[in-house]
Amino acid sequence: MATIVKNVHGHTLDLLGEAIVAGRFATGASLPPEPLLGEQLGVSRTVVREAVKVLQEKGLVQVRQGTGTMVTPPAMWNMLDELVLGATIAEDDSLAILDDLVVTRRVLESDMANVAARLADDAAVERLRTQVDRMDELVDDHVTYHDHDRAFHDTVMQTSGNRIARAVVRALESQVVNTARYMGRTERALCVASNRGHRRIYERIAAHDPEGAADAMFTHITEAWLVRRGEPRDHTRLDR
Repeated sequence: MATIVKNVHGHTLDLLGEAIVAGRFATGASLPPEPLLGEQLGVSRTVVREAVKVLQEKGLVQVRQGTGTMVTPPAMWNMLDELVLGATIAEDDSLAILDDLVVTRRVLESDMANVAARLADDAAVERLRTQVDRMDELVDDHVTYHDHDRAFHDTVMQTSGNRIARAVVRALESQVVNTARYMGRTERALCVASNRGHRRIYERIAAHDPEGAADAMFTHITEAWLVRRGEPRDHTRLDR
């Protein structure tokens, strides 16, 4: 019974959150009263109330006594939240949100590569070398290749010791790793090109070259995304 109630709460939360992100409830507008929302969604008033509390925690609404529940502007949304980010990606046909995600990854991972090049001991360098060599053997199996790709990046992040930046990158990646628009093209030649980028990063870290490692990471993330993006649309958000 508890599982059923939890599922009802979760489903209601998802429906309302996705509706707000999609613009079906306009910014500044009030949500319908709880009894009406419950009737529309086929759930109790209590379920609606609990869902609204969580939406407020995510920054999607503000509850104001006497005036109801108001939809907040996107600038107030918690974009690191799983529901908010996932719904925003699903609604954005321009790829702008994915461009922003890549830019954020690029900033954080470039800095972590810089630090990793200064801190990497022999064990960390050997682990990176082993991962790059293994990915050379996996270019015909893009699914397994991408698992190792993520592991390589995670090794660099762990080597930097920046747990907060690593947590942000991992949270962002978890929302897009299985989406076709983010993963894009996956043919063998692209895996080969991608691993050349990984090898440059590894070589600069092994050489204890912080600036070179940061530049290699910046270039790799940018080029890999532009290829996967595969879109003729404007991508000036990526320009630096």
